[in-house]
Amino acid sequence: MASDEATVQPLTTPATVASPPAADIGGAGVQVAQSRSLRTLAASGAAWGTFNSAYRQLVRVVVAIVLARLLTPADYGLAAMAFVLTSFVLTFSDASLGKALIQRPTIDELDRSTVFWTTFAIGVVLTCVGVAASGMIAAFFHQPALKPLVAVLSVSFVLISLQMTPAALLQREMRFRATVIRFTVGTTVAGIAGIAVAAAGGGAWALILQQLAFAGTSTLLLWTLSGWRPRLAFSWARLRSLGSFGIRVMFARLMDDISGNADNMLVGRYLGSAALGAYSVAYNVMLVPISKLALPIQESLFPVLSRVQDDRERVARMWLRSTVLLAVLLAPLMVGLAIVAPEFVRVVLGSRWAAVVPVVRILAPTAILQSLGGLASTVLLAIDRPKTVFRFSFANTVLTLIAFVVGLHWGIVGVATGYAAVVSPLSIYLIVRVAKIVSARPVDVAGRLGQVVQVTAVMAAGVALVQWYARSVELAPSMMLVLLVAAGALLYVPLCLLLVEHAREESRRVWGFLLVRLRRPSSDPALAKAS
Repeated sequence: MASDEATVQPLTTPATVASPPAADIGGAGVQVAQSRSLRTLAASGAAWGTFNSAYRQLVRVVVAIVLARLLTPADYGLAAMAFVLTSFVLTFSDASLGKALIQRPTIDELDRSTVFWTTFAIGVVLTCVGVAASGMIAAFFHQPALKPLVAVLSVSFVLISLQMTPAALLQREMRFRATVIRFTVGTTVAGIAGIAVAAAGGGAWALILQQLAFAGTSTLLLWTLSGWRPRLAFSWARLRSLGSFGIRVMFARLMDDISGNADNMLVGRYLGSAALGAYSVAYNVMLVPISKLALPIQESLFPVLSRVQDDRERVARMWLRSTVLLAVLLAPLMVGLAIVAPEFVRVVLGSRWAAVVPVVRILAPTAILQSLGGLASTVLLAIDRPKTVFRFSFANTVLTLIAFVVGLHWGIVGVATGYAAVVSPLSIYLIVRVAKIVSARPVDVAGRLGQVVQVTAVMAAGVALVQWYARSVELAPSMMLVLLVAAGALLYVPLCLLLVEHAREESRRVWGFLLVRLRRPSSDPALAKAS
């Protein structure tokens, strides 16, 4: 780690931030070299993202299983009420100025320092507001015990604000290894803290302090690994310039946060903490693969697409390959989870979480389309189309709120059904819209994804057949779960490599770069070039 970070210096001039056009530095030969470099960077980012996702997924699963055994649905519900506030804070914490730093072709030190001092000031204000509003939030949910949870959780807001600028610079510079170190260590420390508090009988405090431990650890590591330090410099003109992009992105994120948290607010307010605990666990089961697979791909793709945003052919090609890769990774996980949900919940979470099963079966397949739609939104931001993203997010929010209110009459299953009924068709619309914007034929996108659908359908039929047989012979739930997972993997992986276009090439590329980086972490010319 030391050797790698010692060779990386923060960017200090606009010339080092973005390469000049190919025509200015050597013609077609250099353009090909740049194209290969960007492909290398994208593949390296995907490789590190895959490693990061695999490790964090393992830690999260272990921690979630332990906490589910130590905590009750009411504990989870109480913490979920507090976390509703966190999502909104993440949206306002940097006003999406970090995205603007990544998307801009060139930036300088005045841009970076202006963004840092702005986000830090916002973080301080949000922490104060969170502490002051803790009583009102507790009153809204009719949960007096919620007040101290919200007040303590608000401390994380200022910690999060300190992360925004250096994290954006790491992403812009495509220093994926430093990002992985930050998240893997932070996740480990947070998991240990959460289990320790839960084992001591801390209840909902275990989840709150887990979040604080992650925020504190990741902030400390980020500043250690980044190497960048702000200067006492600020420019209102630069803030307005960067804010013209960031404010649109922020409002789009705000719409997404409203639609993403309205269900928790409504369930917690009208159905109680136990119902919210079951719903939030089911939602988090769906969210884990998204956050561990979809988000790393989006984060590695965004700076690469931003650099070639004027070349729509390359943007379309990279987006299509990334979309297929994401579908290949997510489809078997989420469809398989929907099938084995009864065995998964009984074995992993315990019988008291039985209410989670129908919600998981509704939300898990929805996660596939939601993730592909999120990737399409990343493309729109990279090519400077934040207005389109905001309009979509606004429509999604309005329709989702209506669906939640209607579905509330049928409990958490109705809320989940309403969510799926809105998100699925809107995600398809967004994918088609992006295909037209980047001049990719929707029929080509449908054809590539259709291959994944076919292979996943075969896998699902095979797993369902094995499940029927295992139940008929009354196999133990734990053995049944192992058998179903093995059957799904044995069916899906060979069929995918044989029938899905680019699946074999993409898997070799990602794992190849991962192995190279793990063996020689300081000699990757692509990362040296990027930094």
